[in-house]
Amino acid sequence: MMPGHARNPHELYYLRTQKAQQKMERSEKRLKERLRVCVATCNRADYSKLAPIMFGIKSHPEIFDLEVVVLGSHLIDDYGNTFRMIEQDEFDIGSKLHTIVRGEDEAAMVESVGLALVKLPDVLQRLAPDILLVHGDRFDALALATAAALMNIRILHLEGGEVSGTIDDSIRHAISKLAHYHAVCTRSAERHLISMCEDHSHILLAGCPSYDKLLSAHQRDDYTDIIKSWLGDDVKEQDYIVALQHPVTTDIKNSIKIYELMLDALISFNKRTLVLFPNIDAGSKEMVRVMRRKGIEQHPNFRAVKHVPFDQFIQLVAHAGCMIGNSSCGVREAGAFGTPVINLGTRQTGRETGENVLHVRDADTHNKIYHALELQFGKRYPCSKIYGDGNAVQRILKFMQSIDLSEPLQKKFCFPPVKECISQDIDHILETQSALAVDLGGTNLRVAIVSMKGKVVKKYVQLNPKTFEERIELILTMCKQAMADAVHLNCRILGVGVSTGGRVNPQDGIVLHSTKLINEWSSVDIRTPLSSALHLPVWVDNDGNCAALAERKFGHGKGMENFVTIITGTGIGGGIIQHNELIHGSTFCAAELGHIVVSLEGPECMCGSHGCIEAYSSGLALQREAKRLHDEDLLLVEGMTVNNKEQVNAIHLINAAHLGNSKAESVLHTAGTALGLGIVNILHMINPSLVILSGVLAAHYENPVRQVISQRALLSAQGTKVMVSELEDPALLGAASMVLDYTTRRTY
Repeated sequence: MMPGHARNPHELYYLRTQKAQQKMERSEKRLKERLRVCVATCNRADYSKLAPIMFGIKSHPEIFDLEVVVLGSHLIDDYGNTFRMIEQDEFDIGSKLHTIVRGEDEAAMVESVGLALVKLPDVLQRLAPDILLVHGDRFDALALATAAALMNIRILHLEGGEVSGTIDDSIRHAISKLAHYHAVCTRSAERHLISMCEDHSHILLAGCPSYDKLLSAHQRDDYTDIIKSWLGDDVKEQDYIVALQHPVTTDIKNSIKIYELMLDALISFNKRTLVLFPNIDAGSKEMVRVMRRKGIEQHPNFRAVKHVPFDQFIQLVAHAGCMIGNSSCGVREAGAFGTPVINLGTRQTGRETGENVLHVRDADTHNKIYHALELQFGKRYPCSKIYGDGNAVQRILKFMQSIDLSEPLQKKFCFPPVKECISQDIDHILETQSALAVDLGGTNLRVAIVSMKGKVVKKYVQLNPKTFEERIELILTMCKQAMADAVHLNCRILGVGVSTGGRVNPQDGIVLHSTKLINEWSSVDIRTPLSSALHLPVWVDNDGNCAALAERKFGHGKGMENFVTIITGTGIGGGIIQHNELIHGSTFCAAELGHIVVSLEGPECMCGSHGCIEAYSSGLALQREAKRLHDEDLLLVEGMTVNNKEQVNAIHLINAAHLGNSKAESVLHTAGTALGLGIVNILHMINPSLVILSGVLAAHYENPVRQVISQRALLSAQGTKVMVSELEDPALLGAASMVLDYTTRRTY
């Protein structure tokens, strides 16, 4: 379709119908191929959120294939060996990974993440899930998300976007950035993810999965039996306390102090209390020591336990007189029952809470906590549904079914429009970051000030002197003049880039062998004298490579990973970009494209060989043929004249061909065919996605090259695009790009 040509209604209807049919076919294929979902659970808390989803997945075996991976504190005896409750729920555990390094300090947490990263790749590679479900903000979950992201596995993160306190916030947000999809509990969490540049279409406002079970299991008939089994036969409903306090990893010392004050307040309050052991975070060992030092495990009013099955824990929280500590359960699940909660310290700072939560941020004595117990114990509050309405699981299952596995795996971030900030740095107010570009041609020496956007701010041209010393002196004179002018032009010069013919060692800034067009310019160090005199960094490269760099930064090659640039001028040269990198070769002679041999018996080339592309297609080759025809009185046709003082050149040959000179047409056809054959060889060797023709002869060779590719290239290479460069000064722009890319982004 031609650019700007509008599709007619019939064509649009056909395209929409075809798109809908393709979507339906993908859906039917998905029904035949079950969605492989891996659920990884690290501890008792995240299993309470994941279990409802796991039951939902298990109830639809025709749609989902469930794999369960267990790691973290699930497998530690001191924390109740909670993997057994997963087995009791009749889930097949596919893999058990012992990933916890004991020590319960900061170093142990880091080592545990490292151990998990060592063990997870084998499991994930074997299971090859379509989607990995990761919950929350634990360090184990960070290891899971990191491994899956690096192994190109889609991640669905549950309960991202929330704000609490401690290191959990950083871990939660890090997992969100690694995850491809999100199921959040609250509208506020959804807004947080959107503000973090996550794709709104990949965010599901589902509610908390545990609420599905909470709201349905609230009124169990046997709740009194559960209370008695954990707290004693003489304990009544709403006449006991549930205490659950975890360490705050970013402030361990203070969290232990709060824990000790909490226990003192509970001892003084003199109510039957169920105390759960803290989680495995850094500081938990010290908290257990505090508990044992106070004799909590032997105290008649306390029951200290490592684990309570979630369905029973729900009943204990629902019918408690009060819950105290810093567990997320207090600010989330307890609200569903209206249970009064005392939230201690900073671990849940920022969480959305119902009116049932009373915060005690800090305390120096146990009196403040005791007073909070007096205020809260025995109260009942309206049930809160901030975190869910009981329908999260069905939403999440439907959301997973809607995930298109054919979509690109690479995440897209939705950055909001940001106004350009007006910098207060005087350099940025007054100056435009720029480069000095030097093009050392066979005839002229050119210097230019080039801005970051590729604008040639000012250009200087002089005839190229004969000797090395004169050239260096002239380059320095022109560069110093440009630097002086740059001050008045508000340009800040970052460095100097030099483009020159011949073979160049860009690492050392040395021209190893120049072309015959630039005499005495071999095995010379350009970088050192320029850098020393100008006090600027200097980069040097071959003019063909510079043309490719110019296209990569400013031209058709921008955003292209693999392409080739061919310069068609006085000689034939070029540059190769592979995987966004310029190819130099082991001895810096890669991309000497003009010296690809296309004929065994061809004309002599300036390199000493025969049959090179340059011997057929360069400006000098065309000039040679034009002169031969002119000497034989076969060049001029009606409408053409050549002044006696005028030297015959390639332009005369091209004009003669356009006016119908069959001899000139034959020469140009041979030149175009030779160039086309060379490019076909390039296509077959490195398979670029784009060929860019640059230089004064590029437009004349575009169609012949395309024709040869269509006739001679392999079928798989015939679709390669051929374009003519739109850059006016590729050598200067390429020289500038070496400076601008390196000094600003360190990519060259």
